[in-house]
Amino acid sequence: MDLQLSGKTAVVTGASKGIGLACVEALAWEGAKVIGISRDAGNLAKAQEELAAKGLSFEVQAVDLTDPDATTAAFERIGVPDILINCAGAARRTPVDELGSTTLHAAMEAKYFTYMHATEAVIRGMAERGSGAIVNVVGQGGRAANPLHIGGGAANAALMLASVGYAKAYAAQGVRVNVINPGTTRTSRVDEGLEAAVRATGRPKEELLRDLVAEIPLGRAGEPSEVADVAVFLASPRASYVTASIITMDGATTAAI
Repeated sequence: MDLQLSGKTAVVTGASKGIGLACVEALAWEGAKVIGISRDAGNLAKAQEELAAKGLSFEVQAVDLTDPDATTAAFERIGVPDILINCAGAARRTPVDELGSTTLHAAMEAKYFTYMHATEAVIRGMAERGSGAIVNVVGQGGRAANPLHIGGGAANAALMLASVGYAKAYAAQGVRVNVINPGTTRTSRVDEGLEAAVRATGRPKEELLRDLVAEIPLGRAGEPSEVADVAVFLASPRASYVTASIITMDGATTAAI
């Protein structure tokens, strides 16, 4: 299927690894001009090398998206893209006994505000132009409470509401906003979550990983590329009547309507 993305401009936040880098790759294969944003210039350079080995290229901007002024400045340099896919920012999983106001604020800064700063930097320009697609890769932790993920889960829940709100507010101006909620996906986030679980339970990491996978009806964790395929479809003209949608990708773990 031709996703009709050749020549489109796309910005991916959190582009240096994991789902973000998978989105960069998928967009590049579709012929889009991609600009990847991440805080760490070194990690972005490694990502460029990784995709160069596959014959792909993308531009990069090293930006701390928790800083609204830096985010605005970055998008002033880039311009208003056709597509924004937000993957940047991840709230640390924290045992409930370690939670405090500082931890909870950090969770919102890391996940909610990174997405909101990027969205705010482009959405009015998209509306003025009359077209644009935003995909927020959020996380199923915003729907299923986890004592190890209270701060991050709250940020995810807030992101879902904000995303759907923006979708409704700007639909008439041709801007679509959708959400993907991955469950357990093979990224470094899995290791971080397991380490928090070890601290909370005292159980071995390998045992916790086996239990985690055993809870997934499909019998395995998801791959970043699988999430990227859905994100790129949602960002494409092929999904032109899809907006304000929240898509679960957790291998039927939640299986709720």
